[in-house]
Amino acid sequence: MVINKKLAIQTAELLLQVNAIKLNIEKPFTWSSGIKSPIYCDNRLILSYPKIRKFISNEISKLIKSKIQKDFYVAGVATGSIAIGMLIAENLKKPFMYVRPEPKAHGAGKQIEGKLLEKLPVVVIEDLISTGKSSLNAVEALQKNGVDVLGVFAIFSYDLEIAKINFEKANQKFYTLSDFSALIESSKKYTGFSHGDLDRVNSWKKNPANWIV
Repeated sequence: MVINKKLAIQTAELLLQVNAIKLNIEKPFTWSSGIKSPIYCDNRLILSYPKIRKFISNEISKLIKSKIQKDFYVAGVATGSIAIGMLIAENLKKPFMYVRPEPKAHGAGKQIEGKLLEKLPVVVIEDLISTGKSSLNAVEALQKNGVDVLGVFAIFSYDLEIAKINFEKANQKFYTLSDFSALIESSKKYTGFSHGDLDRVNSWKKNPANWIV
């Protein structure tokens, strides 16, 4: 859920400027889920740009403070959200941990890295929400360890219906700085795509599993 449309467009423009978001209709990208998509988002690229990573971490920090009124920890989803999560935790002066997709197969076998000094709730930081699977996997791991999750905060969301359904089933709220509609608006300025091209991208969002290139 995007809270501020102007901020959403500004964020999308920054992501496009550094190629953190790429659009390719003729040669769509294949996600790990097998979905063919004209959009590929790699928000780890923002870490190489100090001004942009500061902007992103500051804005997510502000969003968290506007939504969460109690004490909490910050948890990043490994691996894409570890660095930005740490920056946000530093901004907020909060303890930080991160959650692996699954427990390590060696060593102490941990899935949650970091120490809960008290049984406080957490906010989860995610770089990208597509179907919501990785975010909710982290939420579930935290809950299994007796940790209450106050919400998931992400940089970008594809705003797919399946993500909304998955979060509703898990009874979890999520917030993002930017999303698909802001990307489409920004793309008119930054990608040189025609209205027809953007119509095809919009058609993908309506039915991503069966999109015809």
